[in-house]
Amino acid sequence: MSAKILDGKKLASEIKEELKIEIAQLKKTGIAPGLVVILVGDDPASKIYVDNKKKACEEMEINSQVFEMPECTTEEELLKLIQKLNADEKTHGILVQLPLPKHIDEGKIIESIDPKKDVDCFHPENVGKLSIGIGKLLPCTPAGIMEILKRNNIEISGRECVVAGKSNIVGKPMAMMFLEENATVIVAHIKTENLGEITKRADILVTAVGKAGLIKKDMIKKGVVVVDVGMNRLSNGKLVGDADFENVKEIASAITPVPGGVGPMTVAMLMKNTVETAKRLYKNNLND
Repeated sequence: MSAKILDGKKLASEIKEELKIEIAQLKKTGIAPGLVVILVGDDPASKIYVDNKKKACEEMEINSQVFEMPECTTEEELLKLIQKLNADEKTHGILVQLPLPKHIDEGKIIESIDPKKDVDCFHPENVGKLSIGIGKLLPCTPAGIMEILKRNNIEISGRECVVAGKSNIVGKPMAMMFLEENATVIVAHIKTENLGEITKRADILVTAVGKAGLIKKDMIKKGVVVVDVGMNRLSNGKLVGDADFENVKEIASAITPVPGGVGPMTVAMLMKNTVETAKRLYKNNLND
């Protein structure tokens, strides 16, 4: 029997509808959530991501602004803009699209964002809070994965979860979030020896390596849930994940497609984080 397809696009639409109701109620009390996205340079993939975020804001009636800055923008100029946005009461969420040009220190830029407005959850303060289980904001992609699992009634507690990929954006926070849900977690990556032996143990496998067709049918056990975060463009232009989808779905009990799986959920979680930051900042202003 073929795997259940975990439709992230449909689920993201449901979450956006829930958020629309919340946003309408917030606006009645004078809170209008606002997100600012900063894009430096002209990376084509980054432009697509930024456009998707802008469209989602328009659809949700979230106030949004995109600052498109040239490749030659200096680190100082970018820091000055972030400082200005940190102080702006109408800006509730700040997102700097990565990667940045090589002459700009990504770490310094991420640390300059007010942690209360860090809707990506990349700031060291927010990462630290996540690691000890007190995070108020959750990184968008892992949070989207959790929603996919929970809303499809997939049990996490007590299960063996393998995360393939150790990035700060997906792999590491995903592992921490699984631990919070009482899973047993193994983090593997592209340098892991005998990767197939590790992935075969998984009850839930999250793959975020960025290598097309990495996860083969013989690397998983029957009934596994596969969450594919990989976004790989083949020479024919087709977008695929890390898993060999057609063959893996014959063994898995459930699998996310690429596209239409994790991607739409990441954007939905960004919208959710923007609404959360707006509510919290409003409460802080009331208590000042």
